[in-house]
Parts: sequence; structure tokens; C-alpha cells
Amino acid sequence: MSEWREIMAQLVRDRERALLGYAYVVCGDGAMAQDLVQDALVRTFSRPRPGLTAVKAEAYVRRAITSVYIDGYRRDQRWRRVEHLFRPAPAAVDPLAGVEAGADVLEALATLAPRERACVVLRFFDDLTVPDIARHLGLAPGSVKRYLHDGLGRLELLLGPLDDDTAEDRHDVPTRRRMEGD
Repeated sequence: MSEWREIMAQLVRDRERALLGYAYVVCGDGAMAQDLVQDALVRTFSRPRPGLTAVKAEAYVRRAITSVYIDGYRRDQRWRRVEHLFRPAPAAVDPLAGVEAGADVLEALATLAPRERACVVLRFFDDLTVPDIARHLGLAPGSVKRYLHDGLGRLELLLGPLDDDTAEDRHDVPTRRRMEGD
């Protein structure tokens, strides 16, 4: 019983790097290579093999590395063919949902004053900064901030609360109290 332990210890001590290198060439991933070597060692030394020498043990382990990798690959392929059967069906996507949402936004934008609408469109559709909008429209940055604040307030009334990303964007638009305090 201790003979196979000595052979395994010698194999790991003397040939571990070579086995890891071989496993890496087989799978192309360092972590997976370590797992393959461990699994191959378990497969090779889990049952008695009469007349096993260190040289033969390395050949067994290399063959086991390849077998473990191929078995795992086949298992993954089989799972990919049937995994959709185990997942809940996705909710049916309404193809007109985006059109309706877009129509709501267009209707809401149509209710804004021309400069409010221009500022909102340039800020959120063209992704311009407040100074860029001010240069583009020939306005002062403070005026752009005011148009954005008023326009977004009206849009929230019509469309509901803004997304988190858009709400964070509003922090750079002054509120009425801050503007009055200036």
C-alpha cells in the first residue's frame, strides 16, 4: 500500500511542473490545468495497479489528464444542448414596447418650451455637457442649467420618475433654492 504512495509522491515531487505544463497545453487555462492534474492523480492512484513504476505512472497520469478534459468537454456540450429545458421560459417580449415608450418620450418632449427641449435633447440624447450646450446654443451655462432643471421637472410629471443614472445627472443642475441663494 505504501509503495503507490511513494510512487505518487515521487511523481508529484519530480514531474509536477511537467504535468502542469502538459495539462495547460491540453486545456489552455492555468487553473483548469491544476484541476486536471489533481483529478488525473486521483484517477490514477485511486485503485491498485500492479507493477506500477514512476515512468508508467506518469504515462497513466498524462492519459488521465486528456481523458478528464475530454469527459468534461463532452459533459459541457451535452449540458448546453439541454440546459434550456431547465430554465424558465423568458417572458414574451412585446415588439412594440420600445415604440410606445419612444412615442411617450416624443409626446412629452413636445410639451417643453423650445429652449428647454433643445437643452434636454442635447444633454441626454447627444450627451453634451452643460458648457458644450451653452456654446452650442449661445447661452450662459446658468441658463442651460435652468432650462434643464425646468425641462426635467416637466418630463418627470409626464413620464414618471427618472432612472437612477438620469437622477444622478440632475445633481449638477441647480435647484430653485440654490439659484435664489446665488
